[in-house]
Amino acid sequence: MSDGPAARRGPGEPWGGVSPFSIKTKLGALVVIAVLITTGLSMIAVRTQTELRFITVFSMIATLLITQFVAHSLTAPLDEMNTVARSISQGDYTRRVKENRRDELGDLAETINLMADELEAQDQQRKELVANVSHELRTPIAGLRAVLENVVDGIAEADPETMRTALKQTERLGRLVETLLDLSRLDNGVVPLRMRRFEVWPYLSGVLKEANMVVSARGGMASGSGSHTRTDVHLHLDVSPPELTAHADPERIHQVVANLIDNAIKHSPPHGRVTVKARRGPLPESLELEVLDEGPGIPKSEWHKVFERFNRGAVRRPHGPGSDGGTGLGLAIARWAVDLHGGRIGVAESDRGCRILVTLPGQPSVQS
Repeated sequence: MSDGPAARRGPGEPWGGVSPFSIKTKLGALVVIAVLITTGLSMIAVRTQTELRFITVFSMIATLLITQFVAHSLTAPLDEMNTVARSISQGDYTRRVKENRRDELGDLAETINLMADELEAQDQQRKELVANVSHELRTPIAGLRAVLENVVDGIAEADPETMRTALKQTERLGRLVETLLDLSRLDNGVVPLRMRRFEVWPYLSGVLKEANMVVSARGGMASGSGSHTRTDVHLHLDVSPPELTAHADPERIHQVVANLIDNAIKHSPPHGRVTVKARRGPLPESLELEVLDEGPGIPKSEWHKVFERFNRGAVRRPHGPGSDGGTGLGLAIARWAVDLHGGRIGVAESDRGCRILVTLPGQPSVQS
């Protein structure tokens, strides 16, 4: 945590409760000083028998000088803030306001800088999304175009193997489009849940079987977070009790499990093992899911960033051999799907590798 001013107080919160340097204090001091100057000069005039008009002129000059000094100290930072705000409105998020004041203007400068930080981060994320999506689209489009050109030019025959290659690239495009649609739904926040009761063992068994089929048949597995060609990682399912049931939206939970498996495989060592565990939760038809891998794990200081968009991990080689970087959206979509159910998802303690824990609330109890 930061030890700076922002860590100790929020914007607009006075320093130490009541700041001795607030604008109200300065204005009050200005009035007191003006009164003291006028009173002092009046007493001097009475004792020295100086004409009152001279005393009035001196009082006005002294008061104006002090007022000008205070006014400049207040308007100068406002001019700077106006310049920085105008630069931010024009898309320049690198400008910052100097935070060298301990009053309301200092709070305002801090707030403007925080706003600039947020806008700069969002602009960087937007650029990363465009770059990632462009990269993800370019590869399958180029591959599909090459296959089709070879067929049209008579270089290759439209045999099943060639068509499978074209199908693989088309499916990769479809997965990326589905990821972008999921991201759009996430932003709009309007996604209906189709809740129903289902048996966990056959459901998860189907998800893992699908993953194994994709790996063995196409030499790769992909989800919202990218594609990889890991064929050396073993998937294992552990459901207890075997007759376990849950109440959720199977399609959304499929997104969660598929993205978590995808992420675990990417980070697994050669010939590693990924385990999916399912246990009964504390409430009726609630469910606890765990996905464990044997990779390098995630530093505890990075746990809060795992499910952020475009986050690809901070380890030196976050993706296993044969994997690309992906778009960094898979785990964000997984968190979104869990949040739709009112559940929780997060990184949990583990002796080895990474352990992601998902808790789904199940079916709401009926009030009698």
